[in-house]
Parts: sequence; C-alpha cells; structure tokens
Amino acid sequence: MKRTTRTLLPLLSAFLLTACAGTNTNPQETPVTEPPESASADTSFDAEDLHFNTVPLLAIETENQAGNVLDFVTKPVAEHVSEQIASWTPNYKIPPAPYSERCTVTLTDKDETTQLLCAAADVKVRGNWTTNYPKKPLRIKFDEKQSMLGLNDGNAFRNWLLLACYKDASLLRDKTALQAARELLGPDGLYAADAEFVEVTINGEYWGLYLLTEMQQVNPDRVDITEPEADYAGTDIGYFLEFDGYFYNEDPLHQFHVEYADNAPLTPYDGEGGSGKTITCLPGKMFDQKKDVGFTIKSDIYSQQQHDFIAAYVDNVYRVMYAAAYEDTAYRISADGQKLVADPSMTPQEAVEAVVNVQSLADMYIISELTCDADIYWSSFFMSADFGAEGDHRLTFQAPWDFDSGLGNKDRCADGKGFYAGNIVPDVNGDTYTTVNPWLAVLMYEDWYQAIIRETWTKAYDNGVFAHAAETLAADKSAYADAFVRNEERWGVSTKDDSVASELSPAAKYCKNQAVSANQLADWLNARIEFMNEHWHA
Repeated sequence: MKRTTRTLLPLLSAFLLTACAGTNTNPQETPVTEPPESASADTSFDAEDLHFNTVPLLAIETENQAGNVLDFVTKPVAEHVSEQIASWTPNYKIPPAPYSERCTVTLTDKDETTQLLCAAADVKVRGNWTTNYPKKPLRIKFDEKQSMLGLNDGNAFRNWLLLACYKDASLLRDKTALQAARELLGPDGLYAADAEFVEVTINGEYWGLYLLTEMQQVNPDRVDITEPEADYAGTDIGYFLEFDGYFYNEDPLHQFHVEYADNAPLTPYDGEGGSGKTITCLPGKMFDQKKDVGFTIKSDIYSQQQHDFIAAYVDNVYRVMYAAAYEDTAYRISADGQKLVADPSMTPQEAVEAVVNVQSLADMYIISELTCDADIYWSSFFMSADFGAEGDHRLTFQAPWDFDSGLGNKDRCADGKGFYAGNIVPDVNGDTYTTVNPWLAVLMYEDWYQAIIRETWTKAYDNGVFAHAAETLAADKSAYADAFVRNEERWGVSTKDDSVASELSPAAKYCKNQAVSANQLADWLNARIEFMNEHWHA
C-alpha cells in the first residue's frame, strides 16, 4: 500500500458526497471514475493509489457546515453515564447528551469505484458506557429504507449502527461473536444481527474502522413479532424486551421490575454442582451493594394495560421456571397472564415448555457461555413474546448483543476455561459485588434441559459453526490488516488508554497493538471452544 492512500481517502469521501448532494436515492452500481475538478496535481486520484481492496468506505457529510459541527460525534455522552461519572468525579463538566445532525451518507464498495448508496439520514452518537470513549459508536437513521452491503440478506431498513469497537483492541470480538450467533440461532428461526467492516469519513476527515451492523428492533426481518398500530391499547401484540440494569432510565411505561420468584436463591452452574453456594440476582439486604436489574420494553406500547400485562407475564414465566427446577412443580399461567395455577396434568418440563421457547434459551446459553461477556448479568440480554393472532406466546430468547467486554477481553474465564454464563459472576468492575443472570442459571441443573444444550452444541460443532468462527477470525486478521493500521493511526490502541486498560484481563491489557490483540483473541477463542466441547459434546 502506498503511503499516499492515507491522505487521499478523505478526498475521495468528499468527492462522493458532492456527487450525490441533495439526493435521497439509492443508486446501484454507479461508477465513480472522474476526480473532482478542484483536486490539485499532487493529490490526483490515481487508481492505483485509491484501491484498498479490503474495506468499503462509508462517508458522512453534515448538512450543517459550521466550524463546531463535529461536536456531535466527539462530545456527547449518554446522559445516565455522564451523571454516574459526575457522582464520583469532582468538577466534572456534564457533556451534551447525544443529538442528531442531518447528513448525507454515501457508501462505496471496497473497490472504491462503485457507489452503492447515497441517501439522507440523521446521525448521532448511541450506546451506554461506550459513549464515554473518544471513538464513539453511531446510529444512522435514513429517511428511507436502505440495504447495506447485502447484510441481512440484502433487506432494507432505516436504522443501522456503526460500532466503534474501541474497548476491544483487536476490533474483532463483536464481528466474530455475531457470526457465530447467526449460524447458531438462524436455523432455529431466531434473529442475530449481521455485520461487516467499513471505513468511515466524516466531513472528509478519516474517522476510522467501524463495524456496520443492525439495530436491535422489531421488524419483520429482524425481531419478527406483531407490531401494534399507533395508540392501540390491547395486549394482543408483540413485546421486545431487554433484561436491563439501566431500566430505571426509561419512562415508566417502558420499564418494569421483576421479583424473580421473590429473589429465591439459585445454584450456580460451575461444573462442581454449585460447590455448596447459592446466589440471587437482586439485592437482598438494605445495604447490599448489588444493583437492581429489571426490564426495558424496547418495542412500541401505548397503554398501561400493555405494560402491566407483559410485566406480570414475564414475572410469572420465571416463577414457572423456578418452580419446575427447584420445587418439581408444574404451574400454568392463566389466560390473562396474571396468575399462576398449579397443574398436575403437566410435568415440570412441560410446564416450562408451554411458556418458554427452550431451544432459544439453550442457543442463548451457548452463545453467552462461549463469549463470557462481562455484562451478562446486567444488560444487552434480549427476549420477546408475541401475543398477536399468529404469535408464539412463549418467551423467546434472541438478538444476542454487545461482546466488546467478552471473549477474554475482561478477566472472565481469562484462560478460556471454566463455566460462566449460569455461574456466579462479578459486577462489571469485579470488586463490588457478585450476582447471576437468573434466566441462564435457573434451569441449568435440569437433566432434560442439559440434554437440549448438549444436542444443540453437538450439532453446531459438528456442522462447523465454531470452527467457522475461528477460521473467519483468522482470515479477518489478515484481510483487514491495512485498515487496522489506519484505525490505529487515527485512534491509537485502547490498551494504552488508562480508562480502558484498567478494565482488561492481564492477557488483553498487555497487547501492544491490534495484531497482538487479534492473536490473543484467537488463542482464547480456540481454548474456549475446546473447553466447551469437552463438556457439552455428546
């Protein structure tokens, strides 16, 4: 690669945006063959210089050209995050909350001569703690639906995301995990986001390598559940939910608390029968530092009746699961979703299977166990229930998300061994309290459920799902090497950022660059697959 390509990339970005300024079309196979007339002789668009041949280019041009316009991608921090930081940081100046700018977004194929898309959109910073990092994740909301790089079988959507992957020095954890998730969940009719790398420019300035991926949302081609008409108040709709420690930030209609069978203790799945320990997911005593974890309703609802219905239903589903696993008792949920009724005509297993898509839970356990993400007890754990005319009323687990703290990046199963997803886990900082994801833990000692996990793992392993993830990781390390270097020139390496390095496992912390981090990730993933296969392969 010639050194001049690094400086010519922003010029190509500016030219492409000029070519589609003021439009809202989606031209396909539009050749870009002429340089801008204003290009000087020493920055001419030599085809040999322009071909990176590895990564598509996504160029963002703001409608507002004021001198401080790039503040919208450099300064905002999620309001609940900045408030937390202010609580322990004297004289901390609260930054602006994320806000949108009107933009034109152009996408050019990796050959950098074929324009794939040119459309109007709103762009803003999105995310939780990741908004506090210098390289921030972004949300693109197009005016009209757009297909992006053939992701999700080429289906068009208005909402797309650009993940910064800043915390992950390898830049490969989210892409690797999402690929494995799609291959595991897809055959079971469950949704997992598709993803591909792009290099981004904003107003002609190189902004780094990002992971273009999908927004977790209700859509016939994403989380496919019944969507209500605006202002419809009935409960016979679909509900998309997040097990979420940030639930208290939502408006009252879109959050609820769950009692988790009155915070009954769970036996952790540690490979040793729990080692005589039990754990609850909610705070128990008055001064317990453990944080409450409730639910956020991510889909549209319009009435208190809908809120109360799904809150009671989720609470009762967990009670059915707990009674089956710990009391050997079968309950069914009344037709209105509000009451539990003992039903001796069913086995405990049948009672669970009546209200839970157990295959989806097994799939999510495998992905969660494989990736060992530090947030598993706290957020980014999604499920749905569809009470529409053709809906499956069962609680269904899908849409796995957010793996930048996983796969050996934080000190969770740092050698790739040990049980994690249904086990006692530390809080994200690792030094305040321990807790558990109750949904992943509650059935773990049921023989029939373990049989489903074992069958699912064995089929996926034998079909090459996990080998494919490891092979693609190895291929990506090489295929995107130049782009990784350019991103590192722009943002540095997060392991040298003290605010990030303090969170990382020893192996991850001492990776001096992306290439070393990618090798550390590859070693960890291979060790993890081997460990899980020894335990779960039939």
